[in-house]
Amino acid sequence: MECLIIVIFVAFLLVGIPLKGSIIVTALQFEVLPAKLNSSGDSVTISWDGIESPSHYNWIGVYNPPESSDEYFIGYIMLNESSAEWASGKGSFTLQLVNIRAPYEFRLFEGTTHASNKIKDFEGNVLPSIEKRWAVSTKVEFANYNEPMHVHLALTSNADEMRVMFVTKDEIPSFVKYGQDKTQLHLTTDQATSLTYYVTDMCDHPANSSYWRDPGFIHNAVLKGLDSGKRYFYQVGSDEGGWSPTFSFVSHVPQNEETVGFLYGDLGTSFPYHTYQYVQPESTNTLKWLKRDFDAIGDVPIFVSHIGDISYARGLPWLWDEFFHNVQPIAANAPYHVCIGNHEYNWPQQPFQPEWSPYHHDGGGECGVPYSLQFQMPGNSSLATGTGAPDTRNLYYSMDIGVVHFLYYSTETDFLPGSEQYTFIANDLQSVDRKRTPFIVFLGHRPIYSSDHLAGVTAPVTQQLRAALEPLLVKNKVSLALSGHIHKYERICPVQNYTCDETQKSPTHVVIGMAGAIHQPVDEPLPNHPTYPWFPEPDWSLFRTFQWGYVRLHATRQKLTLQYVGNHDGLVHDVIEIPSPDSFQDGTFVESEQQVSIFEDMSKSSSGGTKLSWWVSTLGLFAVFLVGLGIGATVSGLAWRRLRAQWQQISPDETL
Repeated sequence: MECLIIVIFVAFLLVGIPLKGSIIVTALQFEVLPAKLNSSGDSVTISWDGIESPSHYNWIGVYNPPESSDEYFIGYIMLNESSAEWASGKGSFTLQLVNIRAPYEFRLFEGTTHASNKIKDFEGNVLPSIEKRWAVSTKVEFANYNEPMHVHLALTSNADEMRVMFVTKDEIPSFVKYGQDKTQLHLTTDQATSLTYYVTDMCDHPANSSYWRDPGFIHNAVLKGLDSGKRYFYQVGSDEGGWSPTFSFVSHVPQNEETVGFLYGDLGTSFPYHTYQYVQPESTNTLKWLKRDFDAIGDVPIFVSHIGDISYARGLPWLWDEFFHNVQPIAANAPYHVCIGNHEYNWPQQPFQPEWSPYHHDGGGECGVPYSLQFQMPGNSSLATGTGAPDTRNLYYSMDIGVVHFLYYSTETDFLPGSEQYTFIANDLQSVDRKRTPFIVFLGHRPIYSSDHLAGVTAPVTQQLRAALEPLLVKNKVSLALSGHIHKYERICPVQNYTCDETQKSPTHVVIGMAGAIHQPVDEPLPNHPTYPWFPEPDWSLFRTFQWGYVRLHATRQKLTLQYVGNHDGLVHDVIEIPSPDSFQDGTFVESEQQVSIFEDMSKSSSGGTKLSWWVSTLGLFAVFLVGLGIGATVSGLAWRRLRAQWQQISPDETL
């Protein structure tokens, strides 16, 4: 009997009849080259030949570490999406790999019809079947798993400092070498502090499940005694683990007479293959145009603000690796400042959970831990998780950059009157020296105002934010309030209690959550335009667009200018100008067409577009009529211009 079983098993292998989970012994060729990569971001070529009956269900799984079981791939590629010749039974493509501190392995599967596969990803999409595995590649190694990665900068509370953070696989003594001569980095920081976090620090699925991957050790060093407004070059790492490429930044200038920055929310990350949830392919275009602006701006101190929904990892740690790899050309060359969003933090047992809150599973079980430890912002705000995990940090803080006072706050933790955060906001706003910083910009993830169908005037958090914080913003004459969360750009008039303020004493609100995340479900169409998803705009919503992009900020003592740049053409599509309180009162404010912006040469208005600017009084309905048309106006000294482009509705997966 035993001999018969052996004969049957051998016969199965010889004729190529698959056993579940088996590797088929056929003439199939499956190869991944090279087998060793030098640096994070290098590419491999994946090729196959000899598939006798190719189908749309054939796929390749991406595994890291290689000992992962078949069901725990980190991503997958369908053959029919990767190679034009897949139907002939062969094909090849290149794939960029990020060093996530372990080898990769690739596995080729037959796959089955969607009807027979019931396993779904976190978004409800059917995953490919792992039942019939055809081949396994050799391991793909990186030359150095302690390669310094995730390099990013941040300002500290001291004007002559710059913080540098980075990651290696092991806890090895690490440093930063720096200097003003790229060829002579003669200064060295003290040894960086190092820490990590563990799967036991995660508070919910999927972060605390088999999807967990080791994040490596996070190193934190501070460059001190920097000369004001000078370009510094630096490398991070160690002789033991290796050194990074050379990056550079321009140091902070205390009491600078101008402020230059780039701001957005909800960027996320792109990914070269499918994974268990949606990623953000549009982030690639946003970062491309942002890098163009960086390269063009020269030796000027600049900063970046990312106001929540940072990587959209949501419990899949390799998405944090992909995010930092993608933003490193930006974040390693300018301070990268963040505030917390729902997708970094929210979980059902979080400490602040009022009955009206929508705080549930958006954080994917991370409970703010990766966000809190991967970044360190100025100040010392923190909140215990209640789970034994590290405290949640980087909740609220402020800093002066040039002529602007920036105040970051958390919409995910207690902001109600009587809370520590509310007290901080109130005291901070009251203490601003408007002679030194005539403008105040208030930044948080969820919007206080939005006309979007999903988070409009009836959203519980919107109502609570407005009730708690709007009196403080109005009382202290906040210039501009920026938010994300809604994946669109929307400009609100200077507003109080859903009414445009003709006196211009109320803040202007702008939603800038359009950096990369796919759009929420389409808004309700207008009856007379059934094919265009467009939720009706109230009078206080002056301009709203469904396109991705980011905003540039440039401020002098006379005015603050915000430019909205679209990421499908790199052009300016909306401008808002806010005069300083002094220049508005004494009549010295000059319209932008008579002044040259620092960004003027970076991009021009769209081909075929019309640059429109109207100056009208708010006394009467004529101004409201023009604003309703989305044309452009000025209201008692505040000006805005829409640079009208010939854009069409686009799908989330459209690329340049």
